Order: sequence, then C-alpha cells, then structure tokens
Amino acid sequence: MTIVAEFQIDHRQILAPDGHLVAPLPPFAADVDAVVAMYEAMTRVRVFDAKAVNLQRTGQLGTYPSSLGHEATHVGVGAAMRPEDVLAPVYREYGTQLWRGVTMTEILTYWGGDERGSDFAGPRHDFPWCVPIATQTLHAAGAAMAFKIRREPRCALAYIGDGGTSEGAFYEALNLAGARSLPVVFVIVNNGWAISVPVAAQTASQTLAQKAVAAGIPGIQVDGNDVFAVRDVVSRALETARRGGGPCVIETLTYRLSDHTTADDASRYRSDAEVEQAWSLEPLLRVRAYLRRAGAWNDAREQSLLQACSRQVDVAVSDYLQLAKPSTDAMFEHLFAELPAHLHAQRTTARKYAAKPSGH
Repeated sequence: MTIVAEFQIDHRQILAPDGHLVAPLPPFAADVDAVVAMYEAMTRVRVFDAKAVNLQRTGQLGTYPSSLGHEATHVGVGAAMRPEDVLAPVYREYGTQLWRGVTMTEILTYWGGDERGSDFAGPRHDFPWCVPIATQTLHAAGAAMAFKIRREPRCALAYIGDGGTSEGAFYEALNLAGARSLPVVFVIVNNGWAISVPVAAQTASQTLAQKAVAAGIPGIQVDGNDVFAVRDVVSRALETARRGGGPCVIETLTYRLSDHTTADDASRYRSDAEVEQAWSLEPLLRVRAYLRRAGAWNDAREQSLLQACSRQVDVAVSDYLQLAKPSTDAMFEHLFAELPAHLHAQRTTARKYAAKPSGH
C-alpha cells in the first residue's frame, strides 16, 4: 500500500476575541487609520442592518436577510479586493458591497421588491444578489475564465454559505476553476447553520475548506470574526490568482447572530446558550478592544461614529421611502428584444390590476 495523495488544512487567526494579537500583524494593519476604517465600516453595516430589520418589522421592507455577526468577513473581503475585481455575492454580503460602492438605498430598494436596487451606482461590473443557492459560484468562474482569455489582471470572488457547499453547482465551479487554473477565489461563510440545518448534518468533512482538495485547489480556514486574518488571507489568495497562480477556497468561521431571514425564527432550532456564546466572540468587540489598547479609540469616538452612522442610514431610508414605485411594466422590460404575444397579454392584465384602487 502506498500513499498517493495527502493534504492538510491550515487555520489562520491574528486577533483573538479579547483583542490581543496571537500572530504578527500583516502590513496593512500597521496603519492604524486602515484599521479604524475597517472598524467604522463594520459598525456602519451593523447600524444599517438593524434599521433594515426594523423596516421589515413595520411593513416597509420585504423579507430581509440580516448580516449580523458577519461584519469582519464581509469587510475584510471588501478591503482585500481591487475595484476592478468582480464580486459574485449571495444575498447578505452588505459589508463587502458597501465597501465597494453599493449604496444603502440600493440595498433597501432591492429588498423592498424593486429590481432597480440591483442597478448599482458603484461597481457596475459586480453581479447582483443571488438568491438561488450556489449558482453565483458558476458566475464567478465564468467571469474568471473571461479574464484569463482576455489576459486581464483581474479576479472574481464568489461567496457561498456552508449549506451551499452541498450543492452540485458549487462542485462544478470548483472543478472548472481548478482544471482551467482560473483567477477566482471562493469564500465559504461557515456560520454554523443552513437555515435550520447545522453543518454536522450537511457534511462529514472535518472542514469545508477541504472540499477544495478534490478539485486540485488549495483550501484554508480562517477565523471569520477576525477582520485582520480575513483581509490578509483573501489578499494573498487574490494576488496569487492575479499572477496566474490559480484559484483558492477560503472557509471563514463565523456565526449568524440573527435569524436566517426575517421570515425565520432561529429560537426554534438554536439554544440560547449557543447564541450567547457566539455573542462573546462577535467581530466588533475584538477590533474595538484592539484599537482601545492601541490608544486609537475611546468612548467619545465610539459615540460620534454611531451618531454619524445613524444619520447616514436615516438619509438612505428617507431616499428609499421617497422613491417612486415602478410601474408593473418593469416586470416585462429587459427580457426580450421584442416582447412575445403572451407577455403582451400579461402586461395588459397587470396594467389593469395596477390601475384598480387599493383594496379592490
């Protein structure tokens, strides 16, 4: 008997939950202003997220997937990417999108049921939110193939949740990326739960990062609540891919502190003790503690930041609520160069019902 293949999965952490360093700082973190900028972005998305949930609860927004607890992973990824790179998100990566230029109003517009929210003012080349599970990984692989054919020094990055790694599309994307050595990075956000299904019920793998091995792709696991580690690992993976070194799979270990969406009740399948433990590890605590220890943060700056974030969110909400509703014709636009007859009939019917007074 001979061994024909071996592998190992490394785990990366820089900032411990109490804010102490457990590994040397990456170069970018030596600039305290860069760390402050990431902390401010993490705080901003948390304030926005809380407001969005409140809007849904009061009937002013549709079903909404919260990003609470994912801030370090999302902001770390956003800070690692270049503007010309392409993002293929799932549906809750607001921290990455806000960092890249998507506006809060656009996010609210989309979750208010208006597709105009997908018409980003910022990164025009980024993909819109993807509610079907795992298809975005194929989109990213396809974009990466185009970059390689055109010899463009750009990368694609796709997000996927822990449950999404059980989908066939995910494996297909990995296989294509590995076989063609594409400039793409797959970020698995392992938050412990695929709605109500725990990771242990999804797979027998010790890690999700090792799912890369079968595709001939390197895989690494990172503390997803550590924004330093996330940015460092993603930056390295993107630069390797950009130089022609091929793809990478990065598993970020974090926790979904909220319900899966506002249509979910996580208390039905998670214990209070589990959630309480997760709150002690949440990402904002450790960055704040690190900055305080470095003398770069205090209570006054914290309050000023929270007030500034609240004002920014309020402006975005006001813009969203004042946005004129689209006509029912919008459902039929951008589908065909010439609208088929059966859709002409449907459009006419939609116009008729839209013209009726509310309640009729």
